[in-house]
Amino acid sequence: MSLYAVFLPACAPGPGQRLVLTFILGLLILVACVLSTETSMPTQNMSNKERAELREEARDMFYHAYRAYMENAYPADELMPLSCKGRYRGVTPSRGDMDDILGNFSMTLVDSLDTLVLLGDFEEFEHAVKLVIRDVQFDNDIIVSVFETNIRMVGGLLSAHILAEYLQKNADTMHWYKGELLEMSRELGYRLLPAFNTSTGIPHARVNLRLGMKDPQLKKSRETCTACAGTILLEFAALSRLTGDPIFEVRAHAAMDALWKLRHRGSDLMGTVLNVHSGDWVRRDSGVGAGIDSYYEYLFKSYVLLGDDKYLARFNRHYNAVMKYVSEGPMLLDVLMHRPHAKSKNFMDSLLAFWPGLQVLSGDLKPAVQTHEMLYQVMQMHTFIPEAFTVDFQIHWGQHPLRPEFIESTYFLYRATGDHHYLQVGKRALKTLQQHAKVSCGYAAVNDVRTGKHEDRMDSFVLSETIKYLFLLFSDPHDLIINIDEFVFTTEAHLLPLSIAQLGNATFSFRQTEEHNVLDFMRTCPSSNKLFPEKVRKPLRNFITGSCPRTSGGKRLSALDFQASNADHLRAVYDMGITMVSVGDRSQGKVRLFHSFYNAKSHEEGEMGLQFMQEMLELTKMQSMNQLAALQAVAFTTDEKGQDWAALMAGPSHFSPELIGDQFVEGDVVLSKPLRACDDRLDNAAEAKGKVLVAERGDCTFVSKARLAQKSGAAALIVCDNVPGSSGETQPMFAMSGDGNDDVNIPVVFMYSVEFGKLSAIMKRRKHPLSVRIMQMVEFKRWQLAKEQRKNETATTSSQKPEKEL
Repeated sequence: MSLYAVFLPACAPGPGQRLVLTFILGLLILVACVLSTETSMPTQNMSNKERAELREEARDMFYHAYRAYMENAYPADELMPLSCKGRYRGVTPSRGDMDDILGNFSMTLVDSLDTLVLLGDFEEFEHAVKLVIRDVQFDNDIIVSVFETNIRMVGGLLSAHILAEYLQKNADTMHWYKGELLEMSRELGYRLLPAFNTSTGIPHARVNLRLGMKDPQLKKSRETCTACAGTILLEFAALSRLTGDPIFEVRAHAAMDALWKLRHRGSDLMGTVLNVHSGDWVRRDSGVGAGIDSYYEYLFKSYVLLGDDKYLARFNRHYNAVMKYVSEGPMLLDVLMHRPHAKSKNFMDSLLAFWPGLQVLSGDLKPAVQTHEMLYQVMQMHTFIPEAFTVDFQIHWGQHPLRPEFIESTYFLYRATGDHHYLQVGKRALKTLQQHAKVSCGYAAVNDVRTGKHEDRMDSFVLSETIKYLFLLFSDPHDLIINIDEFVFTTEAHLLPLSIAQLGNATFSFRQTEEHNVLDFMRTCPSSNKLFPEKVRKPLRNFITGSCPRTSGGKRLSALDFQASNADHLRAVYDMGITMVSVGDRSQGKVRLFHSFYNAKSHEEGEMGLQFMQEMLELTKMQSMNQLAALQAVAFTTDEKGQDWAALMAGPSHFSPELIGDQFVEGDVVLSKPLRACDDRLDNAAEAKGKVLVAERGDCTFVSKARLAQKSGAAALIVCDNVPGSSGETQPMFAMSGDGNDDVNIPVVFMYSVEFGKLSAIMKRRKHPLSVRIMQMVEFKRWQLAKEQRKNETATTSSQKPEKEL
């Protein structure tokens, strides 16, 4: 990834980011103890000679694994290094869902093609390309992972195509090549497209290469992970722009837009597993590891590759949320997206090791250095970083499949800082692989880092990523055949040129939306010239193995962070002298707080309690004001003379015009026919013209009903709830969501069943059609208050219909 192209555009002047100095271990707030007498020990610089030797050793590692695959496994998807034979889908004993990465399409060779170019081995690259063109085919009755097939196969084919054309122009070779790999990637892309035929636009996790979604085994397909659905756009956008076929990029953008709408609006966090049909979250754990990792990566890299600012804005919103809720010092602990102060796991998985590298690319170096240092200490403690480890750094899952993420982050940290510490870290990783993973037939995954026992498995990413990043780490960029700064690395470390953005996609327009404000694009970027990573690492030197005991910090609980369901929070407010008393029905969760200095644990705790109460009061006021400001009113006269008015509460929508100030829409109420307004046209479209249409919730989306009402000429739309007994008095009012298209021009509001029941009763009593005004509730209240004041001042009544005096 180009540090110039990526590091700089993502940053703009802005408020300094919060640097988390404390971290959570278990449920206690802890600080690392560093001896004041400890002196800084600068990293020993690595000589050019040693660096060159390590580069050549990384090259030898690649060929040891590559030749073992080609001589013993090709055309299988993977090499089984212990049995020294190929792994074929449907032939080799099944490993369950793990085998969904296999499609009997020579995956390891395709995944390794661009690494051959980086190594400068044009002869073998040309030979391998000819083999792929001759042998690889996709018309297989096999169910594969959409995510894995995209990043490994589509990405591998596209990168190899781009580099083949590059070599034609710059190395005077491969003149016979006519774009065959690009056509293969297009064919494979089309075989993946049926997975995108869902009501949300979010793709299924799996698809049959021959039958699409018609495979009987896929009839119950419902769930996918956030990363699975959100790691498509780089490859599909490149595929569209290189072939001129827009469908791939359109579908990938739609999937990203759908995922963005599913974020928790309060925390800006994402869950990890969702239903592709309903959009409901199945697992609400939120972190940066398994199930969600590359979604964040592709948001940022989509901005870099395609130049669409909305992806930078979305990344920054998510990033700020992660650093606020998930990041605890150097650690990254999963939380619940809807309760972000509640930790959902007591362990971290090794996939989060990519995060420091992404932080480097986005310009936030200091926390990247911290997290990387923590991971390095875990590696030193257990030889390899285990697949998962607990908050006290013990092994949770002991496997290590030779993953590349830690080496990837090491590479980007070295490129950003020039600190030779990261060369030494890379050397340690390389020598560990050589000592503990190398076997006579390639490199074998480690089944348990505690025993060092091997597993008969060598994933394709060992060649496409792990060894590639080691080679790049020890290489001088000027010695490479290509300018690496002109490319973006995909999540599988395939190379896509930044020039793809210039190709454009004429049939796909990047619509500028108002969903982001200027703050979404602002983050302060630290200067890498002034950042000395050694100073950041020093306080963490004994983070894992230090003998000094960790003591709890004195961070005060704020009203904004308080959760009544958190036992630690309840103890904290009790110590501050605060008593909680339930009010009314306990099921409603309403409480009243009382504060007394006499009940506080200490004078200092009492002062903190008083500050907590003041914050809670201000927070309550703000919440009330915000709720009132967003609340809509459906106003009507309560008598035939039109002198007295009343209003029923209604909720707003995200997709319709906002009525602000003295704005309102007025019209007679008409029930839609059919009532749910989900057909192509209304039976009473002529009657609805210029009126306030009422449609019942259900059968189709809110915005679909709004578009039909607008098509019929209605002045406004009221959507009434289909749940009997629902009421705004007992349930929180919400804003109806749309589909991202800004094409509804009439006001649309939502009424719960009880409120609409009252409106319906009045309609039935009236001899003539009931006329209503839709407006802001706060403006209706203000208008009513002004009306009462005039009435008191003049002591007279007006028989005319009240005029607009807002």
